[in-house]
Amino acid sequence: MGVSRREFLKLSGSTVLLGSLGIDLDPAKAYAQGLRIKGATETHTICPYCSVGCGILVQTKDGKVVNTEGDPEHPINEGTLCSKGASLYQVVNNPLRLTKPKYRAPGAAEFKEVEWDWALDEIAKRVKDTRDRTFKVTSKAKVKEKAADGSEKVVEKDFVVNRTDGIAHVGSAALDNEECYLLQKMLRSWGLVYIEHQARI
Repeated sequence: MGVSRREFLKLSGSTVLLGSLGIDLDPAKAYAQGLRIKGATETHTICPYCSVGCGILVQTKDGKVVNTEGDPEHPINEGTLCSKGASLYQVVNNPLRLTKPKYRAPGAAEFKEVEWDWALDEIAKRVKDTRDRTFKVTSKAKVKEKAADGSEKVVEKDFVVNRTDGIAHVGSAALDNEECYLLQKMLRSWGLVYIEHQARI
């Protein structure tokens, strides 16, 4: 097991100090286990904020999140969390958090709550419709060609492009490499050329 110099000094110093004072830490450890996470179900998950992928332990009781903390066994963050990851508990237990999609119809003044199935079907229909209406198989472009006498002239040619100019996509920094790879494959299969990422904007 690798122990850094700092960890060794902490460990040996605290052991010598507490041992010499005759302090027994077992009652304190037992009390700590009896706090709000006692009897809670522990779940390992990944922080949703960025693409680092820090591990988080989530304790739940009766379907409610009672505590979140960094996962000390996770190879990326080893128990630490940034300020956003540490505030995850507040995000989950926020009374203003939206749990269903909202939709505002054209010309309507207010948003109304809709079901996930309806929202996802509607998005899929609109993407398909836009792609079908704006899909180009060929596109004209001017290129230089050499004539038989060696001179160059500009001619307009048709090139196969198989693309749509009617849809653009902006990725999220919360996606890891594998998710970006799959998303890129899907978007390219639709014929998208305007693909951007949050990290570049």
